[in-house]
Amino acid sequence: MSQPIRAQMTAREWAMLILLSVLWGGSFLFQKIAVAELPPFTIVLVRVALAALTLHVIRPFVGVALPGLRIWAAFAVMGLLNNVIPFSLLVYGQTQIGAGLASILNAMTPVFTVILAHFLTQDEKLRANRAFGVVLGFLGVICLIGIEALGGLTLAVAGQIACVGAAISYAFSSIWARRFQNVPPFASAMGQLTMSSMMMIPIVLIVDQPWTLGWPSPTVVWSLVLLAIPATALAYLLFFAIIRAAGATNIMLVTLLVPVSAVLLGAVFLGERLSVTDALGMALIGMSLLAIDGRILRKVLRKPA
Repeated sequence: MSQPIRAQMTAREWAMLILLSVLWGGSFLFQKIAVAELPPFTIVLVRVALAALTLHVIRPFVGVALPGLRIWAAFAVMGLLNNVIPFSLLVYGQTQIGAGLASILNAMTPVFTVILAHFLTQDEKLRANRAFGVVLGFLGVICLIGIEALGGLTLAVAGQIACVGAAISYAFSSIWARRFQNVPPFASAMGQLTMSSMMMIPIVLIVDQPWTLGWPSPTVVWSLVLLAIPATALAYLLFFAIIRAAGATNIMLVTLLVPVSAVLLGAVFLGERLSVTDALGMALIGMSLLAIDGRILRKVLRKPA
């Protein structure tokens, strides 16, 4: 029988969530390097396939048993919801709209997760602090990325709908992942990535026709390795470990933290300067996470006058 989901995360889980946001924030840098020489679907396939292969190779050394056949169908659904559909929609969306607007629309994932979890789960009901925190965090993402990115909202809505669709797919995937609560995170990550790879192969063969592509440069090869191993294989180990303990709503807070990680990585490695609006956006996101967690707010309300 599965354990009940906790509304609040422990310090260890918060640390894993922050690390996950750094890994996924870095993935944007690796993808930006790779897309200069390779088509998007090929990048997605290499990302999930190399990550899956890595986990299969090290599985015997970490003592994790190969999952039984019956659970692979559930892994296929997870791969579809968490990789194939959202990755494909985001790839298409970013051919129509700018990266900033795409990031803002993707940050709607916790909004959809909170709503869906309320109706589809028994132990992640919508609470005022969660609703307020998610909205506050979404505003923080807009502030961090820049409100001018919203200027990309036009009547040509296909790309925008695609990015929102990706956010909805991610929300469904986080709830579907709850069924793996009694499955080791290693096995869940390996199973999802394996099935994602199998589904991406025909897409790449039909759309990208990889036999027509040239061999990528060493820089792109290394960017793909970093994208696949730390930013995907390790990232999904963290993803399933967090969702196993803290649930769908808490894991999707990472989409609020990823823009923060991306901005800070840009400042550290690319010399980009942090603006006042960057600081304000980060502050709003920080306050949103405190509101969603709820512990400090309850202590304040219980404090005698």
